Amino acid sequence: MKFYCYGNNTKPTIMLFPGTWCHYTSFQEVIPLLEEDFYVIAVSYDGFDETEDTIFPDMITETGKIENYIKENFGGRLFAAYGCSLGGSFVGLLIQRKNIHIEHGFIGSSDLDQAGKFKAWLMTKLFGGMMTKMLQTGAYPRFMKKGFEKNLETEYGRKFYDMLGIGKGGFPFIKKESAMNQFYSDLITRLEEQIGAQGTTIHVFYAMKMGEEYLKRYRKHFANPDIREHDMRHEELLICYPKEWAEEIRRCCFK
Repeated sequence: MKFYCYGNNTKPTIMLFPGTWCHYTSFQEVIPLLEEDFYVIAVSYDGFDETEDTIFPDMITETGKIENYIKENFGGRLFAAYGCSLGGSFVGLLIQRKNIHIEHGFIGSSDLDQAGKFKAWLMTKLFGGMMTKMLQTGAYPRFMKKGFEKNLETEYGRKFYDMLGIGKGGFPFIKKESAMNQFYSDLITRLEEQIGAQGTTIHVFYAMKMGEEYLKRYRKHFANPDIREHDMRHEELLICYPKEWAEEIRRCCFK
């Protein structure tokens, strides 16, 4: 695991957590915008960094490593943490475990899907192998060509696939074991209900086009969340409107 730091370390620190199967550079457009007000740290998970020969173990082991880094470098306290998709699970776990303190925790339109071990194993078998090949090569299967090309006609579709390296050569350094472990362990790692901590505000970037089911999940898992509604799709604000996304972060942190 690596932590890439940007900006002036005297400013409030914000840590960024990528989504499922994503590279830390998925935040490359917003990092310069955040540097105006924050010291920015982008997390690069085990198994997803080309400079290391590592395997993603599981969500809890990774969370422990993140906690140790925060303790060693920031005295166990962060001003803010933003979790993109799966990254929202990490933010939730960090607040839930109470081993470190986060003043502003952001859940970035995360689906927070959870499943029992058999269902999670089956879903991983069905989707993990196919997705691993796509991640490694940046190419999609022939039978998916029509759907993918239709999505590529939209800015959102192009940017979403960019996050996964699809169409751009992929991430050949990602091993199948890492991809499968990440997908499976996220499904079986439980988030508690009504997560919260004194002095912590949990902001949820709710992408309304995902459906009200997800809003119910956010209210179930987090105590008194600050719901920020956007009439958009999953992480559309982040990937298509980086300036607006950065302004929303600032409003939440400095209002």
